[in-house]
Amino acid sequence: MPSEGSQTTVAIWVVAALVVVFAAVRLIGSSQGGAGAPMRIDRSPAAGPAHHEPMIYVHVAGAVRQPGLLRLSEGTRVATAVERAGGAGPRADLSGVNLAAKLEDGQQVVVPVRGAAASGAAAVGAAGGPKPGLGSATVEQLDQIDGIGPTLAQRIVEYRTQHGGFGSVGELRDVEGIGEKRFETLRQALQP
Repeated sequence: MPSEGSQTTVAIWVVAALVVVFAAVRLIGSSQGGAGAPMRIDRSPAAGPAHHEPMIYVHVAGAVRQPGLLRLSEGTRVATAVERAGGAGPRADLSGVNLAAKLEDGQQVVVPVRGAAASGAAAVGAAGGPKPGLGSATVEQLDQIDGIGPTLAQRIVEYRTQHGGFGSVGELRDVEGIGEKRFETLRQALQP
């Protein structure tokens, strides 16, 4: 029959093994981050200061530490949503994300991975140079595209700022002055 001391030692080892297994599962789950990560819905009280304030739901995805659906106060900025999603991950590229934009209910904020937008030959424009990204193109870069003048380029940048970026290239059609012909020109000249 085992002694009481050896039973205690076995119990301690079993508990230690369970803690190690639990920690490994948490570590593996958080390092996967992307599509394989379970959806997290944050409804914590910290999501909004007062219960009578209007609330919105925002989906934060991409290179953040805890992607998922967040419940935030109406009028919250993109920077707060990224912070509430655990902050930018180590490979995040925030240069194309307008952190100052106000969020709207149902909006998706995608934090891109550094270097993902400018990879490979597919990102080369008609002039042989790299295509500007839809999420980061400047007024000057947009003005260089055939058929896009400074006024329309400014409208595109303003739309991107007001809406916290573009959810898709197709959203360009929502910018005043962009018909099907201009949309096709922009679709071919810009990276998504």
